Amino acid sequence: MFIKKNWAVPKGQAPTEMDRKILAFQRQGYLVPKRKLIKTPEQIEGIRKSGVVNTALLDMVAAEIKEGVTTGHLDDLIHQFTLDHGGIPACLGYEGYPKCSCISIDNVVCHGIPDEKTVLQPGMIVNVDCTTILDGYYADASRMFIIGETTPEKKKLVEVTKECLEIGMKEAQPYRFVGDIGYAIQCHAQMNGYSVVRDLCGHGVGIEFHEEPEVAHFGRPKTGMLLVPGMVFTIEPMINMGKKEVHFSREDGWTVTTRDGMPSAQWEHTLLMTETGLEILTH
Repeated sequence: MFIKKNWAVPKGQAPTEMDRKILAFQRQGYLVPKRKLIKTPEQIEGIRKSGVVNTALLDMVAAEIKEGVTTGHLDDLIHQFTLDHGGIPACLGYEGYPKCSCISIDNVVCHGIPDEKTVLQPGMIVNVDCTTILDGYYADASRMFIIGETTPEKKKLVEVTKECLEIGMKEAQPYRFVGDIGYAIQCHAQMNGYSVVRDLCGHGVGIEFHEEPEVAHFGRPKTGMLLVPGMVFTIEPMINMGKKEVHFSREDGWTVTTRDGMPSAQWEHTLLMTETGLEILTH
């Protein structure tokens, strides 16, 4: 069996207890992280501070989002708030993305582009996804919002999707696997009659916008990368009311919608793996 040897003890150093644990998994053929994915205390503190700004940013959105507001206006508020707090909106200009945030409504799964023509209406379910760079460190999170009163079916979708995030977080324990997260999320979504988007995933984050590992929201236990203290990553399940298939817009190159036109929901946190479990760096 070919084993990808990501982990090695630096020359001249004695192996730590963490080294011994990771090497034992590597010898058994499991995928383990590269050492560079383990953040230093200084890096963790930088990501944590960025997370504080990103959380405050979404709190501001929560106070401003309502019927009659355009998604473009919300994006302008997000831009100004980020700058006022010493940050940079990571989305703006990323691979050509034209706005500071992603605002996705109803059947838009993710990467909805804000504009002045889209006016929020009662009954809509809306995902607002923001990533902040502060002093070079990234924090990424999204929340769902319901505009006015919506249908019981949409409300349940929003609630169950948040439960999927929480259940995935509970499964994320040190020296378990990314696949454990995805399996738990998939089971809960399907138990409620929903499907999990498979074309998009969570990811490592902190020093760059997107790092290893890819965090799929479906899968099998004891597969994927080993989770090790010091790793920082997102869990961000995208759950569809209908089928799992999605459509990637050829017109704007970004917007992802459900192929069957049914609603979709998403919640996201940036998370730090510690010796005892996860620390939530964004809310």
